[in-house]
Amino acid sequence: MGDESFRTFLDSYLDSWRNSSLSDIKKILSKDYKAREISGGEGIDFGYEEAITGWEQGFEFAREKGNRWDLQEVAIIPLRKDEGMAILSATLVIGGKKLETVSLFFQTFKKQENNDWKLIRSYIEAGVPDANLKDIQFNSKKD
Repeated sequence: MGDESFRTFLDSYLDSWRNSSLSDIKKILSKDYKAREISGGEGIDFGYEEAITGWEQGFEFAREKGNRWDLQEVAIIPLRKDEGMAILSATLVIGGKKLETVSLFFQTFKKQENNDWKLIRSYIEAGVPDANLKDIQFNSKKD
């Protein structure tokens, strides 16, 4: 993951999300995509088709009455030479006011043979109090 292509890709992905571009997200999502979302203590597993439906519903809601996405990059973790994880927080700003909860996305991307990146896996924690983000801690590995 040592090249700049992941950073460039991630910036483009976040722009697609902020712009609620379903056509862009469809290109980024792997057909073999697998995800788990935890909401209210209950887990749901889903794949590509369900994810596209979810993105579509979220984007439609975001476009209503000038709502907008607030996306924050929490961390980037190199997993393997051709895989990286982005930890992102996402919430909506409705009527100029940011929601008090966020969803935390742990998203794994894989570089393809054509050098494109695809979203292959996600783990999502929904309903996290926004105030908790300031308490996230990462400990660096010590030799």
